[in-house]
Amino acid sequence: MISFNLNGKQANVDVAGDTPLLWVLRDTLAMTGTKFGCGKALCGACTVHLNGMAIRSCQTPIGSVAGQKVTTIEGLAANHPIKKAWTALDVPQCGYCQPGQMMQAAALLANNKRPNDNDIDAWMSGNICRCGTYPRIRAAIKAAAKA
Repeated sequence: MISFNLNGKQANVDVAGDTPLLWVLRDTLAMTGTKFGCGKALCGACTVHLNGMAIRSCQTPIGSVAGQKVTTIEGLAANHPIKKAWTALDVPQCGYCQPGQMMQAAALLANNKRPNDNDIDAWMSGNICRCGTYPRIRAAIKAAAKA
């Protein structure tokens, strides 16, 4: 049994310790907001927070999160500045990558309250958007930083 804090609540799962966190979130705990993209931690679709830091859940074994705090897109407050900015600026196109984009952006703002374009580009560079909504993502991060 592996126990951890998921979105502010205790979660207990009976899975092998080397099972990727992504699959535990999606298949065992029904947290389907976190997406599978590449499976190699290269695209960022599976980004969640582990103790406030953005990580790729597709390559994080569930055993390594025992006793720690995991936050998924479902756990990001509805009134979080990132969610508000994403909605206000109509950022998503297909939307598939957006939960990972928002989780990465929320971690950025937790570490840097006033990021400039270079900061945003560097921090977000590991998150791929096939629809190319990068200008709207950058604008939303700037709007959220002002909020």
